[in-house]
Amino acid sequence: MTLAFASDYQEGCHPEILEALNKTNSEKTEGYGTDSYSALAKAKILEACGISNGEVYLLVGGTQTNEVVISSFLKPYEGVIAADTGHISTHEAGAIEHGGHKVLTLKHEDGKISAERIEAYCADFYADGNHEHMVHPGMIYLSQPTEYGTLYSLKELEAIREVCDKYDLYLYIDGARLAYALASKENDVSLKDLGRLTDVFYIGGTKCGTLFGEALVVRKKDTIPHLFTLIKQHGALLAKGRILGVQFYKMFEDGLYERIAKEAIRLADRLRHGLEEKGYEQAIIAPTNQIFISIDDKDMADLASKVNFSFWEKKDATHTVIRFVVSWSTSEDEVDALLEIL
Repeated sequence: MTLAFASDYQEGCHPEILEALNKTNSEKTEGYGTDSYSALAKAKILEACGISNGEVYLLVGGTQTNEVVISSFLKPYEGVIAADTGHISTHEAGAIEHGGHKVLTLKHEDGKISAERIEAYCADFYADGNHEHMVHPGMIYLSQPTEYGTLYSLKELEAIREVCDKYDLYLYIDGARLAYALASKENDVSLKDLGRLTDVFYIGGTKCGTLFGEALVVRKKDTIPHLFTLIKQHGALLAKGRILGVQFYKMFEDGLYERIAKEAIRLADRLRHGLEEKGYEQAIIAPTNQIFISIDDKDMADLASKVNFSFWEKKDATHTVIRFVVSWSTSEDEVDALLEIL
């Protein structure tokens, strides 16, 4: 059987979530997230984020969440600033532009954009005498961790928040893999930090142990009036919303979200260490669940017959950077088998 290390959403869901879904399967509840399970999940999420007057919405996937947030928060003439490697810039099929908002890309450094680079962009924009003819920056989009598996530090996020306040920009963080960021030994950013520094962010479930779903957290209630209606308008509202509610309630009931991510990070670190021992070059140094190595193209073709991995980018004429992703369901035996093959 081919080993699966291509992504962290190749499996179904954590057994405890499946058990909770099965246990509640025959219950009849209200729809569209107005059920008691969704209410309990939202309350637990707000508590974990240290937010007393905010809102939580449960959506079905990351692209839908990004598109809904950006289209709802921005004015028609505004765009969103993102790293040129950001998910909305590369792997969302132009969903943001399709919604009528331009992605304003900045050059990344290890997948991140700095407060200094954002500040320079905004200063240059407003210094341009023709800026009224241009797309105005209205939001900063970050992801934690980034597409490169790297992390924003608390200091970096606080600096970006200052730039947002100076130029009246929303700060939005894509947390598709947030569990793995929180579990990393190099992380110093908590859910409560995100709750106070961002205007809106989401807690990813699809890549972190649920069947599907993301929990969108808005720091201040009614920041965007009728956001529920806008979510439905964009086709992102699940009629059987309790399926999302049960999953996120279980995730935050007894620390499951953190527990399963810690195990994934432990195994990712084991794989990283094993690769180093075997002399593989890490193309990107990342402390989360994504591991990038440079490999000879001939070796890559042989490896592809035994292991499911992701192409990342060409390094040179004869070498390619590939990505292994460790998920909440990866086992020690699978990591050992991959190392044995390598």
